Amino acid sequence: MWTADEIARLCYEHYGSRLPKQGKPEPNREWTLLAAVVKIQPTADQACDRPDRPVQVTKEVVSMGTGTKCIGQSKMRKSGDILNDSHAEVIARRSFQRYLLHQLHLAATLKEESIFVPGTQRGLWKLRPDLLFVFFSSHTPCGDASIIPMLEFEDQPCCPVSRDWANNPSVEASGNLEAPEDKRKCEDSDSPVTKKMRLEPRTPDGMAHHQSFGNQESGPNSPDVSSSNLTAEELATVTGMAPGGAKVVDVYRTGAKCVPGEAGDSGKPGAAYHRVGLLRVKPGRGDRTCSMSCSDKLARWNVLGCQGALLMHFLEEPIYLSAVVIGKCPYSQEAMQRALIGRCQNVSALPEGFGVQEVKLQQSDLLFEQSRCAVEAKKAENQGRLVPCGAAIGWSAVPEQPLDVTANGFPQGTTKKGIGRLQASGM
Repeated sequence: MWTADEIARLCYEHYGSRLPKQGKPEPNREWTLLAAVVKIQPTADQACDRPDRPVQVTKEVVSMGTGTKCIGQSKMRKSGDILNDSHAEVIARRSFQRYLLHQLHLAATLKEESIFVPGTQRGLWKLRPDLLFVFFSSHTPCGDASIIPMLEFEDQPCCPVSRDWANNPSVEASGNLEAPEDKRKCEDSDSPVTKKMRLEPRTPDGMAHHQSFGNQESGPNSPDVSSSNLTAEELATVTGMAPGGAKVVDVYRTGAKCVPGEAGDSGKPGAAYHRVGLLRVKPGRGDRTCSMSCSDKLARWNVLGCQGALLMHFLEEPIYLSAVVIGKCPYSQEAMQRALIGRCQNVSALPEGFGVQEVKLQQSDLLFEQSRCAVEAKKAENQGRLVPCGAAIGWSAVPEQPLDVTANGFPQGTTKKGIGRLQASGM
């Protein structure tokens, strides 16, 4: 029906042709992340007399988002006129909800063909049974899915590891990477493991882009992992081995912080730094946020659906994603499985129609041209420091005002004072 590369290519082409220059990264100076929802639909001319024929489908991007930022707790507003979370995945899902609302309006008014059909209960609707939705992200979601092992021989993003490692990353730390008190700083540049395992793009001054800025790509940055099943003593004495006998010497670290008041990371150097399977909040610029990591949000959508509470009042069934495709980046199939599906298996007492979905997980081999890795590779030495783009773009397949460009949570071009003046004037 479709491949991961086809989904990625479609999203990249849509980004280049349908999204405006406004809100996109400044060339050679900024990078961003991309996420989208793609509708998969069988073509109308499917031959019924050829059951062995591969199903032909049409693929359409129905929502898209870019962004890397998340505001801190102190900047949240009771008036609700600011976007707290502008990571690409969240913007894409927000735009997808707008698309669903528009399609529901079409179904209710009988004006045009819609993705919804009447449900069995009067006044409720459900998705047409022949439609699927695929979620695409150019980078592994921040949080639990970004806790990925590094192998001793690698100087490229690591290959998938075994399910045993994903659930029990018992690894002996190799090299003096990060002490707990320095976890917001870059790793020790003199560490032999750091030199060998350098996977993060570096700035001209040699510093790594770290996650204290609330950047989405704060997922697989530098080592970040620990086991939720093993004690600190066990982690210190057992050496982790990947398939083929390669030693796991460290792990990528996520900038997402453990939820306050709950179990936390061990903070030990090397692969014992993180604990897996925990809920995390996104980091902010010196200010802790109240926004859950993208791994946690995707896991929630995989149980409760993507439609949200408002739409659910009019739907007979939740709207689930059939697949999640990740672009070329550090990636672990088992970490994704654990973060999005495995740690939700014990969720119970759900309303009828809700449940943990076995969403299909795939990775594309196509790199997003405005990802940090791609921009870093093209940037000349004298072009200054590379920074995440401050703007976020939301696009939805709706006829009126499909685009939404924001910066620091506000519509681009407005200020906090300007928003206040509009509210005071009653506009």
